[in-house]
Amino acid sequence: MKRALDLVRRCEAHPSRARAEAEAFGGQAGPFPLMEGDTACFFFLDRTLLPESVALVHWVFGLESRQPFRRVPGTDAWILSIELPHGARIEYKLELTFRDGSRTWVADPRNPHRAFDPFGSNSVCRMTGYQDPPWVLPEPGAREGALENFTIASAAFGDNRTVTVYTPAEYKRHKKYPLLVCHDGDDYLKYSALKTVLDNLIHRKEVRPLVVAMTSGHRRNEEYAANPTQARFVAEELLPAVTARYGVSDKLDDRGIMGASFGGVTSLFTAWSYPGIFGRLLLQSGSFAFTDIGRHDRGPLWDPVVAFVNQLRAEPSRLVSRRIYMSCGQFESLIYYNRSLAPLLRAAGHDLRFVESRDGHNWIGWRDRLREGLTTLFPGHLWMVYD
Repeated sequence: MKRALDLVRRCEAHPSRARAEAEAFGGQAGPFPLMEGDTACFFFLDRTLLPESVALVHWVFGLESRQPFRRVPGTDAWILSIELPHGARIEYKLELTFRDGSRTWVADPRNPHRAFDPFGSNSVCRMTGYQDPPWVLPEPGAREGALENFTIASAAFGDNRTVTVYTPAEYKRHKKYPLLVCHDGDDYLKYSALKTVLDNLIHRKEVRPLVVAMTSGHRRNEEYAANPTQARFVAEELLPAVTARYGVSDKLDDRGIMGASFGGVTSLFTAWSYPGIFGRLLLQSGSFAFTDIGRHDRGPLWDPVVAFVNQLRAEPSRLVSRRIYMSCGQFESLIYYNRSLAPLLRAAGHDLRFVESRDGHNWIGWRDRLREGLTTLFPGHLWMVYD
């Protein structure tokens, strides 16, 4: 990046002015990272912490996970320029290493953009060409749907399970609406603005008014890893309970199921285990690990997942869902599995749309694909789609 190189050259040429040059650069250049074409420039200067080294730590598969900063000559400032694809979005932290060898990860103090997830928050680098979609914020005139909870005494799990149900603003009990079952519903609401997205897209008539039943696991990874107990809970307990309480359609094409990561696995596994119940699948960054030969190296938690996906690949026609939307970030290690599974399902006769994004394995990446996914599965009048 020209501005970063110019700063380094000025500091090397005029050591006595290096500190002032670095401080001026950090103060006048504006929020970081700076963008110049497809290059992002990161800058760190903190006179309290004074680390011995600085590195950018990110979750972009295929790019060295630690990108070291260069100290600006004669200063306590650090700078890094890296090339990233146009329109990309990456989440990151700064790793600071101190003289005693200790290390800590911090948010980028010069970057106002943050993304939140169940583990905390990350700084966000938004490359030229990326913008937050307008439909993730409340739109004027959009009528709000309602959220309400009820509890299921689950025989499958032997405990109580809370279900959160979204009903559209126009909801009337005597009418029949499409139903979408959403895994990790609490996280979709909190980190992906699911309720706002639904309100906006239904108001725009991009998505049909629908009921969304949201469930969240107690021991998520274990329950979502192609676990028959979770599939039984959804198909034999959650679905009848929602149907008894709300006006939802029993047609195959009016019932969908969705999830991200392991939530994508359990969604696909449930549709596979109970064919003929869910005609629409929305699968985001599904952890669809499989093996062509030998064993996988992801640990025992993944054993049932690999066994299921291997079986699915051998018999894809057993899945009777009529329309499937899949998305995955190009910066994820899971992209290989998703790229491999999509054409196989399509060749088996499934109406499938697969979308790749320049993002990673995170809730904002999944949020940004919700419009495509929901309009693909439950298109509203605006799309003029006839099945």
